[in-house]
Amino acid sequence: MSSGIVTSFLGALQASLSILLTISYGVIAAQSKLLSEASTKEVSKTCVRLFLPALLIHNVGSQLHLETALRYIPILIWSILYNILSMGLGLLLVRLFKMPHWVTPAIAFNNTTSLPLLLVQSLDATGILSSLISSSDSTSDAIQRAKSYFLVNAMIGNSLTFAIGPALLNGHEEDAPDRQADESKPDNDVPNGAAADGANDVEQAGNSNDEEERPHEETSLLLNRVIRASDHAAQAASRRKSEFFRRLPNWAQSVLSFMYQFVNAPVIGAVIGAVIGLVPALHRVFFNSTQNGGYLNAWLTTSIKNIGDLFAALQVIVVGVKLSQSMSKMRKGEESGTAPWASMVTITFVRLVLWPAISISFIYMLATKTRTLDKDPILWFAMMLMPTGPPALKLAALADVNGSDEKEKMSVAKFLTISYILSPLICFAVVGSLRASEAAMSNM
Repeated sequence: MSSGIVTSFLGALQASLSILLTISYGVIAAQSKLLSEASTKEVSKTCVRLFLPALLIHNVGSQLHLETALRYIPILIWSILYNILSMGLGLLLVRLFKMPHWVTPAIAFNNTTSLPLLLVQSLDATGILSSLISSSDSTSDAIQRAKSYFLVNAMIGNSLTFAIGPALLNGHEEDAPDRQADESKPDNDVPNGAAADGANDVEQAGNSNDEEERPHEETSLLLNRVIRASDHAAQAASRRKSEFFRRLPNWAQSVLSFMYQFVNAPVIGAVIGAVIGLVPALHRVFFNSTQNGGYLNAWLTTSIKNIGDLFAALQVIVVGVKLSQSMSKMRKGEESGTAPWASMVTITFVRLVLWPAISISFIYMLATKTRTLDKDPILWFAMMLMPTGPPALKLAALADVNGSDEKEKMSVAKFLTISYILSPLICFAVVGSLRASEAAMSNM
């Protein structure tokens, strides 16, 4: 028994250390001038808006069937429940102990994507999940199933992070940065960046009165007529949408505005994956072998999977780049932000001690005393770990898009780095979840 616990602990420790090494690769990339601050923001945006939706489309679509759809309902309920409870706890602690406002989203939103995915891959490599896999189940299927469980949880976490996170990060409304509204105006006027660039090119071309100007590196690849037409159509659609929105009652405007906050790329990816998984004809052409009707599997599905697999590692590397930037400012004597020790201890305790104790006990009770959960030990293990782990890496992206000042951004980056240095403490939660799942199996 003791040797099994030691083996599990060492396997979990190796998984956590692999994440720290991935962060260090981001530091090396920044120190070697391979990634700049601007390029890091673009990589982070690409991860959230392209790679994560692709990952959700593939994993949710491949694992979701009409026969297995019901097993995801408890995950959705559990994800919403623990996130809401975490928000309430964060707001209470910030108000009672006068902590920085970014402590609230740090407590509310844990890492639901890159850390669990890398952790599952590493646990698969060490073989410590084999005790939860039945003889009739293959290891690859069980690992893919675990990833799909974590990704459904990630969909909820991402939606709540970008919908409610800005309000939590700002604290009281009067503390919200004034420039946030100013920075959002161009996006409302011209929803497409390429269209905006094209419109500028048209204006410059008109002012020059030289239609025979030779092409150069800044010349638009689109014809001026096409640019004008697309820009006019976008503006007309925006005006019609605004007019329709203004005609609605105030309560309807408030409801639509709140619901619109939950419409983001990861949610769209998850919905697409769910549709593909639940429609038998689509599931067949996307995920069956070519001989069995999977005509899209070898090229379209594979390409989606390839870009989706980029998400976990790249998102962790971004944190390493942020750490490097903070270290550089410290060496130069510039303001690099602070991470108060009281906030660090509080967040670490909540994320790595309190929530593991609650989730392991609660899910074990559901698995053994009720019929709420499907009889899948991998599902129990995943649900026990869902509320566990350091704060979400998206906290750094949230500070960027929310208009936080550089001091707060550096504080968040430093805090995230320290949190991931302490991330090997998740080993105790992994071992506890593993043993609790094994105990639940023996009671079945």
